[in-house]
Amino acid sequence: MWKSLALIFVSVLIGVFGQLSLKTGMTQVGRIDAAALAHPLPLLLRIFTTPIILAGIALYIIGTLIWLVVLSRLDLSFAYPLVATTYVFTPLLAHLLLKEPIPAMRWVGIALILIGVYIVARA
Repeated sequence: MWKSLALIFVSVLIGVFGQLSLKTGMTQVGRIDAAALAHPLPLLLRIFTTPIILAGIALYIIGTLIWLVVLSRLDLSFAYPLVATTYVFTPLLAHLLLKEPIPAMRWVGIALILIGVYIVARA
């Protein structure tokens, strides 16, 4: 059981770092607006030749493979709610690494998510 929980945690963290990589990459690509969408091929080329975006996609693939191992071991009704910790780690690391602000009400939401994850894990 503990190994499976560790795998969930690793899968979540890999997904979080995938999100951070995608955000960093899209910051490099720039804002996608109507003008960019009017020329989709250059936009797609810019996106899919940005190394940090490719790294983010690779992280998602690795996280998915680990998640498949988790699904082979645990009930989905137990494992999947624990993925909600993604909604805790992503804003926290975005705040620490990307200097994104976290308003007070978002902290309240993060606390409620943690309480929910705790209840599911104990059940």
